[in-house]
Amino acid sequence: MYLNPVDTRKTRRSKLKEALFSFAFHSGLVRFGRGFNKNSLTVLNYHRIDDPDRADFDTFKPNVSARPADFDRQMDYMARWFNVVSTRQVVDWLRGGKPLPPHAALITFDDGYLDNYTKAYPILRKHNFPAIIFLTTNYIESDLPFFWDLVAYCFHHTKLNHIHLPNGTRREWNGRAEGEQVSGELIASLKILSEGEKRDWTARLPEMLEVAIPAGFFRNSMVSWDQVREMSQNGIEFGGHTMSHPILTRIPIEQAKIEILGSKMRVEKELGKETVGFAYPNGLETDYSAGIQLAVKEAGCGAAFTLLNGPSPFEEVKREPFTIRRIFISHRHTLPRFAALVSWVNRYRG
Repeated sequence: MYLNPVDTRKTRRSKLKEALFSFAFHSGLVRFGRGFNKNSLTVLNYHRIDDPDRADFDTFKPNVSARPADFDRQMDYMARWFNVVSTRQVVDWLRGGKPLPPHAALITFDDGYLDNYTKAYPILRKHNFPAIIFLTTNYIESDLPFFWDLVAYCFHHTKLNHIHLPNGTRREWNGRAEGEQVSGELIASLKILSEGEKRDWTARLPEMLEVAIPAGFFRNSMVSWDQVREMSQNGIEFGGHTMSHPILTRIPIEQAKIEILGSKMRVEKELGKETVGFAYPNGLETDYSAGIQLAVKEAGCGAAFTLLNGPSPFEEVKREPFTIRRIFISHRHTLPRFAALVSWVNRYRG
């Protein structure tokens, strides 16, 4: 069997990192490092809580942040070493209210997948933790799939083994693992297209890969408004994540304002109360601008969240409340790696 030397080196580096994380975790170095983040807000970013390795999982695996048992262990860790707060507490503090506690942490979810209700919500209630779910409102109670889930579904079910990417490159694969790698490349290439091009290209994909999608297949992939209302009555907050999940800097500013305000107003209409938080789709530095931040502020939000790596010192949150950092959580993270990420490793960010 041929082993790619680059892949072999990556595997060795990964194993070495895990060994270091494990040593730091079991030796107590992680707890020692907590002191660096005493006066910081540590914001965790989750998307889905599920098992991506089950045979019938046929949507986008990298969106799975943790398996349920791992999420429970992560919440155990947060309960022991952090003071979990709500977005409302953060915004009240930003507006001159009660100070945040030391080692403050905030738990966030993006998009609004059904497993946030069926799997994450019971665990959050068990720990009596608040959290906020940022909803992409056009997808709630609709048949619309996120484009990354549609791509993953088509690759999971196709009998073909090749495709031409949007840039014209022909890619072939042999087996499920290689197919998932190519689907990831396709998703990355679609992200850089205009919203119209991305929508048109994605709409053609099932025919290109000769995949039939059952009617209504994606309807039950997101939370319902009734579930949102139930969670809202039990400590879970909700915020806007736009209506249709465009990258806001790639659409006209007036359209971006509609996306931002429209999602906020829909959530408030369904819940009958104000929302104060917003999360930028994709969340990288090029995905929001000063104009986008102003639009979020003018919509009435008190804080907005990126996917720049966190945690954020309190003074940074005060200075830049519309670009708050978050730590992206992956189902590939072991508990020692998770502990290192939330406790000290992310202090040394570039």
